[in-house]
Amino acid sequence: MDSTHSNPMSLCSQADSQRTLYPYVTGTSVIGIKYKDGILMAADMGGSYGSTLRYKSVERIKCIGKHSLLGASGEISDFQEILRYLDELILYDNMWDDGNSLGPKEVHSYLTRVMYNRRNKFNPLWNSLVLGGVKDGQKYLGTVSMIGVHYEDDHVATGFGNHLARPILRDEWHKDLSFEDGVRLLEKCMRVLLYRDRSAINKLQIAKITEEGVTISQPYSLKTFWGFSAFQNPTVGAEGSW
Repeated sequence: MDSTHSNPMSLCSQADSQRTLYPYVTGTSVIGIKYKDGILMAADMGGSYGSTLRYKSVERIKCIGKHSLLGASGEISDFQEILRYLDELILYDNMWDDGNSLGPKEVHSYLTRVMYNRRNKFNPLWNSLVLGGVKDGQKYLGTVSMIGVHYEDDHVATGFGNHLARPILRDEWHKDLSFEDGVRLLEKCMRVLLYRDRSAINKLQIAKITEEGVTISQPYSLKTFWGFSAFQNPTVGAEGSW
């Protein structure tokens, strides 16, 4: 007799083995920059169910340990799983009680291994992450994709922000940005994303991390102007349009 038919449990185990084939509830761009005193990060609070903006109060920037901030685009449930991994990591580190604590560089390195490991199992965590922090006076900012591609830079972005916000950052960012100038620059990027990204909503948070600690702002909205001529008739001059 076929072993599959003789052992009904084998059918159950095969049926229970599942993979994330497509993200369901997703968040859009996260932008992070270095400024004079630390790191600034911005993200809106939208959670899209397909093309429907289903949730409008999703916090996608979280504090990790004493020295790090994490922002996430992509599948919200996978982001919650990553936060669970990091809670266990920070708890295990604290249990040593040796006076040391994980810095942003160590957390970023850990995340690159987690994302690449899950990719190799063909069961990726469907997120792009931005990790920033300050430890011992050193600022750190990096990103990692769902397949483990990672790098560090003075400014990073995920999703549409990688295409629409980073050109602005390349032109206007400089290492001596004050907090106020950094916030204005992030707001400019988020406003462009609001105009151009259908998944963006006008409700965002900006977080900062310095040697003194982490501050995540209350949600707020940006002033916008929708009277641009290009918005009135967007197909004017477009070849092949109706």
